[in-house]
Amino acid sequence: MITKAVLPVAGFGTRFLPATKAMPKEMLPIIDKPVIQYVVEEAVASGITEIFLVTSSAKRAVEDHFDDNHELESWLKRQKKFRALEQIKNIGRLARFVYVRQKGPYGNATPIQNVRHLIGDEPFAVLFGDEVMTGRVPRLAQMIKTFEKYGDPVLGVIPTDAEGTEKYGIIDPAAEVEKGVFQLKGVVEKPGPKKAPSKYASIGSYVLTPDIFEVISKTKKGHGGEMVLLDAIFLLMKKRPVYAKLLEGEYFDTGSKIGWLEANLRFALNRPDLKDDMRALLKRLK
Repeated sequence: MITKAVLPVAGFGTRFLPATKAMPKEMLPIIDKPVIQYVVEEAVASGITEIFLVTSSAKRAVEDHFDDNHELESWLKRQKKFRALEQIKNIGRLARFVYVRQKGPYGNATPIQNVRHLIGDEPFAVLFGDEVMTGRVPRLAQMIKTFEKYGDPVLGVIPTDAEGTEKYGIIDPAAEVEKGVFQLKGVVEKPGPKKAPSKYASIGSYVLTPDIFEVISKTKKGHGGEMVLLDAIFLLMKKRPVYAKLLEGEYFDTGSKIGWLEANLRFALNRPDLKDDMRALLKRLK
C-alpha cells in the first residue's frame, strides 16, 4: 500500500516572473485555491497520508499554507464566517506534512534523493507541484492500481501532439500489456515530432520503488548540470520492468501561462457559482 508522496516545489518559477519573485509558483491560484492544494487533495484522494514537500528558502508560503493560522481562524470565528473557518482549518488536516529543504544540484531528481532517509524501503509517489489533472478517478489512484498489479515503477502519461514532443519526455513502448498500460524500453526527452517514438508524453506523475535512490546516486548530470529523474528511470529500466499508465482525465500544466489560464477558465466553467457569469464573460469577449 502506497501512503507516501513526494512533491518537489523548490523551483524558481521563472516563467511567471515577476509574479514569482516573492510568491512561489505553486501558490498561484486556480480561482480561489492555490495549485499546490489541488495536487495535495488529489494525492489524499488516492490514499496518501504522508506528504513530503521538498522546498527552498523562497517557499515559506507553501509551508505556511498547510500550517495553522490561529490569528485568521480567531478573526473568522468572531465574524461568524464558519464556512470559511472550516475550509481554512481543513487544509492542515489533509495529511501529515513533512518539509525538507532541497540540497544538491539543480534538477527534479535531487528532491527525490533528499527524502531518501524518510521514505525508507517503501514504494512511493511523486507529483510535481504545478501540474493538475481532473477526472472521475484521480490520476495517482489510476497509477497505484497499475503498480499494485505489476509491482514495478509506473509513469503517468497523456496523449500529446507534435508541439508536445518538443516540451515533454516521450515514452518508447516495448509492448502494450493491457489497454492503456505499456511496458517501456525507454523515454526520449523532447525528441521533436520526427524522432518521437510514440504519441504519449510523460508528465510529473510517478510511482517509484526504493531502488530508484541508488540509481539516482549513479546518474550523471544532464544539460545545465541538472539531475534529471527521467534519466534515472531510464537506467532503472535496465534492471527491472517499468510501466506507463495512460491517464484518463484532463491535464493542466499550470507552470505555463497558457496552462494556468486554461485551468482557471475550465475550473470556473465547472463551478455552479461561477459558470453562468463565466459564460457571459466569454460571450462579451467574443
